[in-house]
Amino acid sequence: MPYRAPVEEFRFLLRNVAGFDEVAATDRFAEATPDTVQAILTEAGRMCDDVLAPLQRQGDLHPARLENGVVRTSPGFAEGYRAIAEGGWVSIAAAPEHGGMGLPMALASAVNEMMSGACLSLQLAPLMAQGQIEALEHHASDAIKALYLPRLVSGEWAGTMNLTEPQAGSDVGALKTRAEPMGDGSHAITGQKIFISWADNDFTENVCHLVLARLPGAVAGTKGISLFLVPKFIPDATGAPGRCNGVNVVSLEHKMGLHGSPTAVMEYDRATGWLVGAEHDGMRAMFTMMNNARLGVGVQGIGVAEAACQHALAHAMERRQGRGPLSEGEGTGAIVDHADVRRMLATMRAETFAARAIALANAVAIDLARATGGAGPAARAALLTPITKAFGTATGIRVADLGVQVHGGMGYIEETGAAQYLRDVRVTAIYEGTNGIRAMDLAGRKLMDGGEAAFALISEIEGRAEAARGRLPDLAGPVRAAAESLREATGWMLEQSDMTERFAGAMPYLMGWARVLGGHFHLAAALAEDGEGGATSRTRLARFYITRLLPEHGALLAQATSGAGDLYALTPGDLVA
Repeated sequence: MPYRAPVEEFRFLLRNVAGFDEVAATDRFAEATPDTVQAILTEAGRMCDDVLAPLQRQGDLHPARLENGVVRTSPGFAEGYRAIAEGGWVSIAAAPEHGGMGLPMALASAVNEMMSGACLSLQLAPLMAQGQIEALEHHASDAIKALYLPRLVSGEWAGTMNLTEPQAGSDVGALKTRAEPMGDGSHAITGQKIFISWADNDFTENVCHLVLARLPGAVAGTKGISLFLVPKFIPDATGAPGRCNGVNVVSLEHKMGLHGSPTAVMEYDRATGWLVGAEHDGMRAMFTMMNNARLGVGVQGIGVAEAACQHALAHAMERRQGRGPLSEGEGTGAIVDHADVRRMLATMRAETFAARAIALANAVAIDLARATGGAGPAARAALLTPITKAFGTATGIRVADLGVQVHGGMGYIEETGAAQYLRDVRVTAIYEGTNGIRAMDLAGRKLMDGGEAAFALISEIEGRAEAARGRLPDLAGPVRAAAESLREATGWMLEQSDMTERFAGAMPYLMGWARVLGGHFHLAAALAEDGEGGATSRTRLARFYITRLLPEHGALLAQATSGAGDLYALTPGDLVA
């Protein structure tokens, strides 16, 4: 089944649910008019449907490969990337002074989601470049900006980030890569990096690596890390790619999924690199790219969820098996009539909507922070980022898994394509910080303001629910009650001085947040639909979510506030079968 970008869904959410009107009302984003938004979404959607979606299976069946140290990409990927670059989709949110569109992150997130649903393996390449562009915009010298940004923005050059080493995964501070000053402003970078997405390709002129490394005498841990820009080819005096740098792709990983996206082991052998930001301040600079990527990775999960939804629904509408429960004339005769299949499909669609709304609200908060400099939007964006990343990717995995189940036995057969969604999306819960670490970030760092940002959002949820009581009381009441439970759980978290007590329940706490936010945004959609003249499809979906999925928040928040005692009462021996 061909993928179809959900253009109208984005338009509805931006206008009615995510608060995009506030973004368009700022001076910085005044050009993001309804007509511009419609044009951007329509053109990007057309490219995803016509150019990227046909590459989905190509990347899976014909993986990227390494030949004599050069990565050869999957058939059609070069043409697909060219369409992305020429359309300006790499640089939709990049600064205009370097050739970017300068449009809101909310629009960039919508486009990234559509590209992810069409072909996740290829979408990873522009996502890496987008993060590098933002990091250089904020932290690089003027000389580096002038040389690298126009070429990254245009898509002529690609970007990566290099953090992980064999002994330094989540513990980035354990890295051993060295940077030796050369006396001319450059540094010699030596070390090995692993799990580097799109470390090389055969369709851009250059690949620019952001590499974390340690200067001589640097202290141990993350405070001793610096960030360097290390190109595959060292630019000559004109800025064109010149001689080869000491950068080598050692091998490509054999992965569960994302076969079209080359993930490499990289070797740096006194490769020439240039410092980005201040010495020993590399983690702050890299966090700019990583936070961009965390929103982007959450969006990747949602894109795959959308594609899996479409795929499963098409199968359920066509597949006939057994006698349906609906009387003749009311049903289709296909498995979509069966109660459990309909439950799965409704869950897939309701979860995808909730995750998408959270991600767009996150992006809107980022845009408002950039446009106004306000502390409130910045705090809102920081709070929502770990939820977007963890819930967006968990939704992709859950929805893709349900998609396999809807297909029945055929879902386990590769030729149907249902299993590829699950294999491809599984890693999103792992990279850019595992979902467990993102949950710990929410329960720890994001509550360091005394819960101010969390309570402000909870109050907003309560306020909308209270205002909706007169129009949709059966939906508003449960959302209000769920928000009150979330307020209590957040208060419990703040009372715990021992962070282990918080971390033991961090993941259910994050998922409890997602459940309540999902109810909040489904209620907003139902209210907007009611105001547009009485169409009922979104209201029916909101009722399904609030009736069947929102109640899970109670069990999740009960786990979140259970403390760590039962976990640490168990010994490793207790876990042996």
